[in-house]
Amino acid sequence: MSIKILVHSSPKQAERYAELLRQHGFTVATSTNEEEARKQLPGTEVIFCWRFPVHLLTAPEAASLKWIQTMSAGVDQLVHHVPSQILLTRVVDQFGGSISEYVFSYILYLTKDIPRLLRAQGERKWEPFLPEFLSDKTIGVAGLGSIGQEIVRKARAFDMTVYGLSFSGKHAHLVDRHFGPNEWKAFVKELDYLVLILPLTSQTCHVIDREILYAMKPGATLINVGRGKLIKEDDLIEVMRSGHLKAAVLDVFAQEPLPSDHPFWTLPNVFVTPHMSGPGRPEHIARYFAENLKRYLEGKPLIGVVDRKAEY
Repeated sequence: MSIKILVHSSPKQAERYAELLRQHGFTVATSTNEEEARKQLPGTEVIFCWRFPVHLLTAPEAASLKWIQTMSAGVDQLVHHVPSQILLTRVVDQFGGSISEYVFSYILYLTKDIPRLLRAQGERKWEPFLPEFLSDKTIGVAGLGSIGQEIVRKARAFDMTVYGLSFSGKHAHLVDRHFGPNEWKAFVKELDYLVLILPLTSQTCHVIDREILYAMKPGATLINVGRGKLIKEDDLIEVMRSGHLKAAVLDVFAQEPLPSDHPFWTLPNVFVTPHMSGPGRPEHIARYFAENLKRYLEGKPLIGVVDRKAEY
């Protein structure tokens, strides 16, 4: 190959991805910090990265750069910083399985009241009760891309009623009722579970605030596997303390790692996980990039091209 490819990530991950790409027949360089990235940039045509130092993209060393492929589905940290002449692509169709499993592990945990069963076992009490059933529940999926579609598919397997909200309406036919971005209150008012999978854009930042949270019916559950800044966190803290919602399952946060003194850690009806609902399996992500590289070299359209206007 005549082009220079740079893999940028943490030390362990960068070398792992480089090794996998070499197995696909590509020659790559690696960088793990700003100093290494600046040193490797001259002559680089393609970057495959996680959290690349974006200010370097306008430096003279980046003059040869033509394409950036992220290792993730989200591009909110890059989309406003990548010069327009550089193609930007993201990972698509890779995270639906793992994220939907995460979502339904908590939905089942709460619907079947597993905490109650564990308490009874710990107290050695035989206390049968009638649990709730998913077939009686309504789930709302905000974001009907590949991840949202997989959550809808699994919800159908549990005979749930499924609502969806999306900006394009392209996949409205997959849900029982579809809502647009100006119909949040109508969307959430009948939901037992609201699942957020939207990208972070200027339109979605803090879209879930006090007004929307209180529009949800009492006893509903909020699950966020999209981006932390979709939610106005101070408003959510207030609502969770009020007891209006049954639970909030949060895998993403405005600041990560979540500060140790953040109220989310100690609120009894909030479940905190460390941004792990959709782990990228290196073998799969490397294969995805390798396929896109082949398309690039053959002059074919790439998969996952970011729409700069839509911001994802």
